Amino acid sequence: MSDDYQIPIPPSFHALHSDPRGRLTLPLAEFRTRYELCEDMAQQLVERAQAAHHDIGLAEDEVLARCHAGVGEPEVGLSADEAAWVTLRLAELLGWPFPDWLPPPTAAGRPSPPR
Repeated sequence: MSDDYQIPIPPSFHALHSDPRGRLTLPLAEFRTRYELCEDMAQQLVERAQAAHHDIGLAEDEVLARCHAGVGEPEVGLSADEAAWVTLRLAELLGWPFPDWLPPPTAAGRPSPPR
């Protein structure tokens, strides 16, 4: 059986779900589902973040802080590391600087910027 999955998953996300030897810590299908959820969430936040920045006048850092707080809520279902990754990915999609206040993920240190 061939693996027809064609969505490239960035190393920064892989690091969130890997042990020190680089092996995934959850089943491959679940890993892919988690990535798609996080990537979709970051993509969906772009328009809202731009509106908050341009229409309301919030600073980029404040917009990212509010988004991070929102995706970090327990009912969203993301781990703290995934919430940090989503926030970094959102900053990347917007072309904004990565926030210095973002706590580093606990699994593998602060991820490199998402790609």
